[in-house]
Amino acid sequence: MAKSTTAKKHSSPTYANGAIKPSRLRRLIPASLTQRWSRWISKRLPAQKQITLSHKGIFILPSGFGLVWIGLIVLLYLFGTNYQNNLVIGLSLLLASVFHTCIIYSYKNLAGLTFNPVTPPQCYAGDSMPFPIMLTGHTRQKNPDTTHQQICLQFSYQRHVRVKQMHEQTIAIVPFEGAKRGQLTPGRIKVSSYFPLGLCCAWSYVDLDIHHVIFAKPEMCDIELASHISDNDSQYEHGKLRPGVDDYKGLRTYIPGESLKQVAWKQWAQDKGMLSKEFAEPEGLPVWLTLANTSGNNIEHKLSKLAWQVDKLSQTQQIFGLILDEHIINQQTGEAHRVACQIMIATYRLPANMNPDFIPSDVTSSTVGKSL
Repeated sequence: MAKSTTAKKHSSPTYANGAIKPSRLRRLIPASLTQRWSRWISKRLPAQKQITLSHKGIFILPSGFGLVWIGLIVLLYLFGTNYQNNLVIGLSLLLASVFHTCIIYSYKNLAGLTFNPVTPPQCYAGDSMPFPIMLTGHTRQKNPDTTHQQICLQFSYQRHVRVKQMHEQTIAIVPFEGAKRGQLTPGRIKVSSYFPLGLCCAWSYVDLDIHHVIFAKPEMCDIELASHISDNDSQYEHGKLRPGVDDYKGLRTYIPGESLKQVAWKQWAQDKGMLSKEFAEPEGLPVWLTLANTSGNNIEHKLSKLAWQVDKLSQTQQIFGLILDEHIINQQTGEAHRVACQIMIATYRLPANMNPDFIPSDVTSSTVGKSL
């Protein structure tokens, strides 16, 4: 399996968040016509977790260069018939056959291409969000030039990425700029190609039903922990871990001389080496991160501070809980706890933000944010 993430910088003007501005011609299209086109595409090419391109979803039109080519064919044919020159007429027919062949190869370049979404990485608001897409196509080992080539993928109003040469399985990283916190639905991916001679543009729309939570942008601040039982004790003595025998914490390298009862024999049988089980128990009173105790200019400022504190406390393996109004996540530690807290912060009082060109009929609301 090969990765192909050859990105091409877009020369079109962009917004402050990095999104591509629509062309003047596109801005002249009425909004009602755009919505009708979007509804028709959604009905003809519905969202699926795996999509294989076929004749039903591939569109082909002449490119700008192709229109000039057609004009040249017509001009040569008129000259040939007017002056009764068979050589000029034959040349026009030859150019027409080349154009017809390009239509067939443009279709074959996209037909049979299968798209599957890959789990995207975690991302914070304001960063470039990379969406990995698995492309599976037909390959011929004896003649690799006959595989899918020069495939462009892009979300609406976003920079495109070009896959120059397809392998049996190729991962393309499709970027999405300027994502805000919350649940992101990037919408359809436009798949296009001008292969082989640039005379025709073949394209399709792929909706892989992608939903991803964008974390709030962290902002460095002082850690503000609160205890509901006693506020006199030092907050840094709360929620710490100390060696114990109750709660399983993880695995660590075996130290010679330790008790063999703590050896992880299952991992040793899997040839992972000698590892010891480590247990821990919380020390002190339970502590919380709360929105009420977090200072900030506005709600977004407070949530950014909470996002940074969640990451910082998780790095130090400190046990803590999170309270956002009526939504509560109990005290815990670890990567799963950090992600759960970040998701609740990201989806706090915010609907799903979507690509402007994609308006689904219904969006599954995030279940994160309910009391845990």
